[in-house]
Amino acid sequence: MIHKFFVLFVVIASICSANITVLADESPNVILIYADDLGMGLLGHKGQEIITTPHIDKLAAEGMSFNNYYGNTYCAPARWSLLTGMHDGRMKSGSHTKGGYVVKLDKSKPSEEQWKKTFDAFTQKREQVLATPKHEVFLAQVAQKAGYKTAQFGKLDEGFLTWHKQLQRRGWDHYVGYYDHVRAHGFYPTYLWKNGEKMYLEGNTSYTAGKASESGTRPVGSGGLRYSQDVFLKEMLSFIRENKNKKFFLYHPTQLPHGPVAVNELHPDYEGRDDLTLSEKKYATMVKMLDDHVGVIMDELKALNLDDKTLVIFTSDNGHETYYMNRNRQLPKSNSRKLQKADGSKANFTDDKWRTSNGGDTFNGAAGMAGLKWSVFQGGIHCPMIARWPGQIEPSSKSEKLATHYDFMATLADLLHVERPSGKGSVSYLSTLLGRGEVEHHEWIFIRYGKAFASATLITEDGWKLIALKNGEFHLYKLTEDPLEENEISEKYPEILESLKKVYKQQNNSKRPDLLLGKK
Repeated sequence: MIHKFFVLFVVIASICSANITVLADESPNVILIYADDLGMGLLGHKGQEIITTPHIDKLAAEGMSFNNYYGNTYCAPARWSLLTGMHDGRMKSGSHTKGGYVVKLDKSKPSEEQWKKTFDAFTQKREQVLATPKHEVFLAQVAQKAGYKTAQFGKLDEGFLTWHKQLQRRGWDHYVGYYDHVRAHGFYPTYLWKNGEKMYLEGNTSYTAGKASESGTRPVGSGGLRYSQDVFLKEMLSFIRENKNKKFFLYHPTQLPHGPVAVNELHPDYEGRDDLTLSEKKYATMVKMLDDHVGVIMDELKALNLDDKTLVIFTSDNGHETYYMNRNRQLPKSNSRKLQKADGSKANFTDDKWRTSNGGDTFNGAAGMAGLKWSVFQGGIHCPMIARWPGQIEPSSKSEKLATHYDFMATLADLLHVERPSGKGSVSYLSTLLGRGEVEHHEWIFIRYGKAFASATLITEDGWKLIALKNGEFHLYKLTEDPLEENEISEKYPEILESLKKVYKQQNNSKRPDLLLGKK
């Protein structure tokens, strides 16, 4: 009897092991395209009427779109959340370094030897201050644990400054891009960084990387000869080809369409349009370039027979921002609109920049939602999110699941069949992608670092939204009934207000559970 039981156990174990092996073999390559300041309204399938985005729209037609997905208010906290798997309300979240250091160093025109000596001394001091715990786990390390080759191309790390040793520590086997995110506001750098070495770009001479003015009136192609995004595309294609027979995780934190607006040439679709300013034509070209590059990457996957072996995810770090002058020769501003309370009375402040985003915006990049980048209103944090994996994700499918950037870590771990890092706030949406029902979910998500009068927000899975004002007050909205956040209803629902305030106070500036685990 014992012998028969043992044989049965061995058979069952063998079957389970075989299934695990098959699943591991089926784990796809992963490409994460992380747009910069791309509002929901800039995509054709989300209603954009001026700029065409056929390749990104095709991703949505062949994959799943999330309708309840959130980034952060701006660059650094968005990337910090993505790479750490934590919400940015935690202590010491967001950027740990100031931007602009590399620009200042380049401006002084030191010799290469002096440049290296000065930069190394600065980063060594930063490492002492940051003191990353040995047990801390970053996103790329999850892929490394599964035996994947990891690579990053574009605005490297979370910002605003990184360096070779830090990128290695965070799990990147290969990278090409900008160490300094302030320098990444220009598209014509004299050099980029490739695995710790400077990669010089002939024909570019500006220490600011050709950064243009926010007005966008600078002549087309005046920044230099080599456009950084073209370099990134070439390097990404090379990486994919070199690793076509291996498993890889490619992360592309693109500069597009972050301003100031600058392009080598205007796209033919917009060059002759009299209804657009030069600045708007440049911006439209930048969005179009992002879409074109998505198309080139997808074509390469098909040419290498990697199409059905690759999960492609497309999203943006935060919501829309305006970097282009409109026909009135002004940067678009929001419509002034007083906030309303539930009884229709006006709140005690108005907002000209952060509240709404349609005023003067030719492209309506925030899709009519309240707020822009830097804001915790929907236009500042509600982001596009598309996932495509042929044969695994249902085409043209949609999900209302509440999800956010810090969920990608748990999703990646489940996808690659490795243990999730402990103590993170990440929730996997893999079961949603594969149509296997909801396994886990968020009761709420937390987003901090709002500017102007609002500092943070808490959003629940059933559509309640708490906004913490900098004057200590709180506002309450019900997104499922009021997606434009036009009616403040805290007086109507005091019990819900108090329960969400309690969660907010527990989470805001709270300690990181993943780091506390290492102290036991």
